[in-house]
Amino acid sequence: MQKTDEQKRIEQDERLKDRMACIEHKLIVISGKGGVGKSTVAVNLAYGLAMKGNKVGILDVDIHGPNIAKMLGIEGKRLVTSDLGIEPMEVLPNLKAVSIALLFENKDQPTIWRGPLKMMVIKQFLADVNWGVLDYLIVDSPPGTGDEPLSVCQLIPEISGAIVVTTPQDVAILDSRKSVVFAKELKVFVVGIIENMSGLICPHCGKKIDLFGAGGGEEAARDLKVPFLGRIPIEPEMVKHGDNGQPFIHFKKQNQTANILDEIITRIITHMQDNEK
Repeated sequence: MQKTDEQKRIEQDERLKDRMACIEHKLIVISGKGGVGKSTVAVNLAYGLAMKGNKVGILDVDIHGPNIAKMLGIEGKRLVTSDLGIEPMEVLPNLKAVSIALLFENKDQPTIWRGPLKMMVIKQFLADVNWGVLDYLIVDSPPGTGDEPLSVCQLIPEISGAIVVTTPQDVAILDSRKSVVFAKELKVFVVGIIENMSGLICPHCGKKIDLFGAGGGEEAARDLKVPFLGRIPIEPEMVKHGDNGQPFIHFKKQNQTANILDEIITRIITHMQDNEK
């Protein structure tokens, strides 16, 4: 007997619940504005957690501008299915990734979808991907407070928290504050704010240059009463490694900025543990 659409929906909802129950911490990385380095932060966060021995998955729900595959060095590969569902792409033995970019043969192919279709594919990634048992699932979302982050926060049962990425400039801070309020209104724990692109150290004189201002992220965190996780300086090497599919935190682990990223990850872990007590 053929299943009705309602029966299929109920079964998918059950699969989603079962899949997510096998993942201890589910974190969404959000930003109010584009161009703040959110995907770079998400990739290095996932890689850094894996380097600490955790089993990690990273899900790219930026439907229109997916970058995770390129940044992880798996661009051009394709997702496959098994009896257990969609198999995520293995980046490391303990790091798996899923992105819509891993579905298309042509990397220049745009995704021209409206909201309902985007929600449907996000739900499928959560319900039908064989994530297995994970310590962390990092979800990289597009900027803003629209369909994709809203779908993730509403679909994932007991989502663990949101990490907000901003730059120091006023226009980015204005939008990042909205992201914090967005998470709070959805009853999602705000793990904290990261101020990215926070100053450039001149390679010639060693002087710090605040290209986009300074301190805006920390001030917003203080005003909104959420943790401030730290400042990541502008690092030209991070751009190059991202373009080459080599996460900076691993491939330049002796660099001062890589150490800052590691300290931020430690703070994230601490804040989450404190919230769960």
